[in-house]
Amino acid sequence: MAIDLENPSNFITTRVRQAVNWGRKYSLWPLPFGVACCAIEFMSTVSSYNDISRFGAELVRFSPRQSDLMIIAGTISYKQAPILKTIYAQMAEPKWVIAMGACASSGGFYNNYSTLQGADRVIPVDMYVAGCPPTPENLLYALTQLQERVEKEGLVPAAERHAGRSEARG
Repeated sequence: MAIDLENPSNFITTRVRQAVNWGRKYSLWPLPFGVACCAIEFMSTVSSYNDISRFGAELVRFSPRQSDLMIIAGTISYKQAPILKTIYAQMAEPKWVIAMGACASSGGFYNNYSTLQGADRVIPVDMYVAGCPPTPENLLYALTQLQERVEKEGLVPAAERHAGRSEARG
């Protein structure tokens, strides 16, 4: 087949970064780290009524090695923090994290000796979803915001994306 150079509709031009990020944007594989009430709202988000699959995040995985998006849904205790950090480390690059709900984002109203005051104290968080618990629409909105960020970022690992922030706040 001959290439018609006078008719440019036969081919497209793009950058590798744009093509790769377009693929990443529409193929996020979430790993639910559901530990409390917000996990119920996550289940509603992946149900047919809210249909997270229309946003390209249909393949919910329960293995960190097969996931690139961790959704932390619920309260994180200090005993769970090392587990969370280990699971995050097992995820392949590039990887993103959504803290779903007040407890995952800031400890919520559990300001006590056993509750971590936000998942970002042990792992980097890319997006925070407000609510106690947040509605499925809030989570879907955060997912679309994360997709826009994924589309615009370079081909860099998470460690470099989060270089300006400490992995563990004091």
